[in-house]
Amino acid sequence: MIKLFVGLGNPGPEYEATRHNAGFWWVDELARQLKVNLVADRGYHGLVARANVHGQTVWLLEPQTFMNLSGKSVAALARFYKIAPQEILVAHDELDVVPGQAKLKLGGSHAGHNGLRDIHAQLGTDDYWRLRIGIGHPGVKSEVVNWVLKKPAPDQRTAIEDCIIRTQKAVPAFLAGEMDKATLVVHTHKPPRPKPPRPDAPPPAP
Repeated sequence: MIKLFVGLGNPGPEYEATRHNAGFWWVDELARQLKVNLVADRGYHGLVARANVHGQTVWLLEPQTFMNLSGKSVAALARFYKIAPQEILVAHDELDVVPGQAKLKLGGSHAGHNGLRDIHAQLGTDDYWRLRIGIGHPGVKSEVVNWVLKKPAPDQRTAIEDCIIRTQKAVPAFLAGEMDKATLVVHTHKPPRPKPPRPDAPPPAP
């Protein structure tokens, strides 16, 4: 079961609406759903909330170290409360997934994501869960840094927000340790409904 939910992002108002902060947005929504407030805790270098769900203690964490030092915050809280890597879920922005979709995985490469790279290093393992929130790819590798630190276009932001709301439905399965069920919820993506044809539109070709 998941005991620690981590959202990755960069602190400060200038980063708030940028794609790299999609992990923060996910944990912000989880805090709303669980009716808890994230509060600054210097001991864990982040914003922290503690929730009690069906008698289980659940931690929410948003590292305030800047992305490339995220592991310092995650490892500090996980070690103190003896939370194993497999009990940690890290929500983060993912270039290789389109906006509106998300993927869940355990372990594997950090794929160049600086937040994950530092968590790998600080935990000493890649054996933790990731909720990869799609932000899409600019198409050119040299544009990636610019892309993640920019605000998504309004339609992309809406798609990402819809995805965040939808993937919150996996939280009961995360807390029950039913990761197959959680994966199914996260990966089930309903495509947008087609717009009805205009009354004056020609009929579709046979």
